[in-house]
Amino acid sequence: QVQLVESGGGWVHTGGSLRLSCAASGRTFEDSTVGWFRQVPGKEREFVCYISRTGTITYYVDSVKGRFAISRDNAKTTVFLQMNSLTPEDTAVYYCAAKTGHDSAWMVSSYDAWGQGTQVTVSS
Repeated sequence: QVQLVESGGGWVHTGGSLRLSCAASGRTFEDSTVGWFRQVPGKEREFVCYISRTGTITYYVDSVKGRFAISRDNAKTTVFLQMNSLTPEDTAVYYCAAKTGHDSAWMVSSYDAWGQGTQVTVSS
């Protein structure tokens, strides 16, 4: 089982940038697909993006394409989410998650390890 800790959240103005980090520990990190999800109060947790275990495949939800970039450094067992051109609609708690199975990478239920979340707030 992999353990995950997010960091890097904060408060920015519209158009600003943040870089989130997801630090992993555990033997299965290099075998794990890692995803980023976000959640606002009263709404379901939603998929943002994922990166394959080797980093060769990435996928983004349409609302963040061209603005967000996911990457990973397996040597440092860390996944990053660079977020640019932020808008108030990006305000949420952001979670990283890891899975080793073959279930769909955009589904919350596919992931078996989650971080505690980091708050991102974008003001207009």
